[in-house]
Amino acid sequence: MSSTSPARKVAVIGGGILGVSTAVHLAKGGAQVTLATSGPLASGASGRSIAWLNSSGARSAAYHYLRMLAIDRYRTWSAHHPESRGYLRFDGALKWAGPDETFRETFAFERSGGYHSVWVDSTDVARIAPDVDAAAVAGEGAIYNPGEGWVNMPDFIAALASEAADNGAVIIENAGDVRVDVRDGAAAGVILGDGTRLEADQVVLATGGEVPAQLAALGVTVPDATPAAFVVFTEPLDVKVQTVLNTPRVAVRPMPDGRLVLDADWAEQSVIIEDDGSFTVPEESVQGLLEEASKVLAGNPRLTAQRVAAGLKPIPGDGEPVVGPVSSIPGLHTVFTHSGATLGLILGELLAEEILTGTPSPVLAAFRLDRFDGGTPDRDAVGTGAWAPVHQS
Repeated sequence: MSSTSPARKVAVIGGGILGVSTAVHLAKGGAQVTLATSGPLASGASGRSIAWLNSSGARSAAYHYLRMLAIDRYRTWSAHHPESRGYLRFDGALKWAGPDETFRETFAFERSGGYHSVWVDSTDVARIAPDVDAAAVAGEGAIYNPGEGWVNMPDFIAALASEAADNGAVIIENAGDVRVDVRDGAAAGVILGDGTRLEADQVVLATGGEVPAQLAALGVTVPDATPAAFVVFTEPLDVKVQTVLNTPRVAVRPMPDGRLVLDADWAEQSVIIEDDGSFTVPEESVQGLLEEASKVLAGNPRLTAQRVAAGLKPIPGDGEPVVGPVSSIPGLHTVFTHSGATLGLILGELLAEEILTGTPSPVLAAFRLDRFDGGTPDRDAVGTGAWAPVHQS
């Protein structure tokens, strides 16, 4: 679905990669854009993301195609913004299976779809990825994806925001609990935390892990698998790490200043959500990640945590993106997805184009909210402009 007429005044809620990308593409397309976010830009999930740019592993054909388009957009950005090469890199990624597992089928799947995937014997790891400890790699070997990379989101979002402002967008940071202003069943703008109303023809909700609760407050259900998660930022290392690593016990991504970002599924399961909604990360989980990262790096350097960042990791219920109109509330659009770092540029571009032209993108057809049975609103919850946080597991 799409709006029935092109929108000229659009409000975007959310200061992460998805909100800022949508805002810049809207502004470049001629819309009057206001972006409002509860805190500083990149202070949510985008600021604590591994931000590994990939279409690795098995996934649906439509999702793989979308991710490949997404990576292409980053390459184009890099070509036109040489200064980005400090925070946007394509130095490849290496992954290997855990004990009693094999990645042979994963490798065959990637190759069958034409994905750039190279099998590396354990004896050849030092040549392909000299920053990796070959002794840590599975005996069967590893998969090397030369075309994958990483982006440092705070730097990239700042660059996008600057471009959006240059094209006339207004960016309001630290706006408190920004919510959709719904009147007579349709989106009419946004309400800032201090009660200020900003009118708009169309509204985009791009608040990461908060999207399901904010839609629920409007009577709209989106299946949600969002967990609490955390990453560890290390102190800078003396040794250079270039390769993104996705290993059985830790994921590792370099940063522009020589630090590393670390996470792991087993570690995030230890996060405690307190009664006040804050997040507590056990110290043993932090130390465990540091130790696991040391084991997979050449020379096994001693790693020290500089900062731990915890919060919600946005994941729709079926794992695939939710993007486009909220059909039950005319004028409202949403974007809610895992891998927002990889998808950020392309989803912002395609969603903005839909809003500006009123023409649905065939690329997004598989990712509509209406694919879920629970997309019908409770009309009693719509029309007041009120919003309250709703906890969903």
